[in-house]
Amino acid sequence: MAAAASTLGELSGVLSPLADRFAAHGHELYLVGGSVRDAVLGRLSGDLDFTTDARPEAVQQLLSGWADNQWDTGIAFGTISAAKDDQLIEITTFRTDSYDQVSRNPQVQYGTSLEEDLIRRDFTVNAMAVRLGADGLQEFVDPLGGMDALLEGLLDTPSTPEKSFNDDPLRMLRGARFVSQLGFTLMPRVHEAISNMAGQIERITAERVQAELDKLLLGDYPIDGIDVMCETGLAAYVLPEVPAMKLEIDEHHQHKDVYWHSLTVLQQAIDLEDGDPDLVLRWAALLHDIGKPDTRKHEPAGGVSFHHHEVVGSKMVRKRMRALKYSKKMIDDVSQLVFLHLRFHGYGKGQWTDSAVRRYVTDAGELLPQLHKLVRADSTTRNKRRAAALQATYDDLEERIARLAEQEDLARVRPDLDGNAIMDLLGIEAGPNVGKAWKFLKELRLDHGPLPREQAEAALLEWWKTQSVS
Repeated sequence: MAAAASTLGELSGVLSPLADRFAAHGHELYLVGGSVRDAVLGRLSGDLDFTTDARPEAVQQLLSGWADNQWDTGIAFGTISAAKDDQLIEITTFRTDSYDQVSRNPQVQYGTSLEEDLIRRDFTVNAMAVRLGADGLQEFVDPLGGMDALLEGLLDTPSTPEKSFNDDPLRMLRGARFVSQLGFTLMPRVHEAISNMAGQIERITAERVQAELDKLLLGDYPIDGIDVMCETGLAAYVLPEVPAMKLEIDEHHQHKDVYWHSLTVLQQAIDLEDGDPDLVLRWAALLHDIGKPDTRKHEPAGGVSFHHHEVVGSKMVRKRMRALKYSKKMIDDVSQLVFLHLRFHGYGKGQWTDSAVRRYVTDAGELLPQLHKLVRADSTTRNKRRAAALQATYDDLEERIARLAEQEDLARVRPDLDGNAIMDLLGIEAGPNVGKAWKFLKELRLDHGPLPREQAEAALLEWWKTQSVS
């Protein structure tokens, strides 16, 4: 508990005065859940979770005049939220919820004790508490063995896993997420229950599944979390394209296991991140080869091919991410990276023209830095000479991109004439023909780079002569 005491000590400016206010009015206050777990692990986020015997209306009064801001969007579930300094605070009245077994919506019932509140939580490592009393008093409370589970790196449920997951099936996915975030292992009974009950996850809305998947991918050990999803069968319901990559390896080992290749690419992409975790890059790395199962073809000579799997995969990404209710930008970004991830292999030994390099940069757009990382991560060959050659070739492409960028604005390749100039030169009104002329000039720009205005105008007039005016 030394780490917890030290970590919580850093928050004494928030915890102590808040505890004093509750104690002065005869109420209990406990820090609970992930806040305690993370404190024991020596880390603490900007979110603090509390539970109390005080009803929501009383909590609102106690926070009034102390919190910088408060809101009651969760009051139907007994939760009042507030902000104090840089901390987001959620205080929930003791609860002993029951569930309707159809949706996962709880029938909120207030409890009378901390123990009743803790046993309804998802995992024992999240069912520890610290009692906060007046004058800085802190008392660790662990009736369900959460500390032992934490020290052993195990995820177990306070009640039976069957009851816990029936109450809220999202807890099954949350288990895989904690494997990713904490590096912990599911207890055998938890693993078995998830395997038997995986289909229950379909009771959960796509939005809540999406949120858990993102947290899982952003964890420190996403490979382990994804593998747990696939081993237990959860992935078959929420992300079926991933376990579908577990293709059988033919007897001559003519192709890699696409599933483990994809997980390796994900890890290598993570290793290339600079700064904060990149969710778009991680999704693209995981899904870059999902088109392979649908495009696999056994060749007459005994090999295996996956022609156009990047095209098929890009469409599959769009379909799956739409089902998971992702934003249009997120879908566009991930699917475009999947679509482009093989483009580099046409570069050969530098045979691309400057035009091809411009098109590569233009098609990638703002995703170019992520495409660089994805392509580099997609080399999982054990042949060190081949791996070094691939990286050297990509170094050459990046150097060519940098040289061209010094000469012209590759980040924003636009025609040498704008719409107004096109209409003036051709003597036409706004309409489809302006768009056609603009596209012609952009293709000209991609092929030849920036042109003097006179040359661009001459080329446009020559092109215009060949067009039938619509």
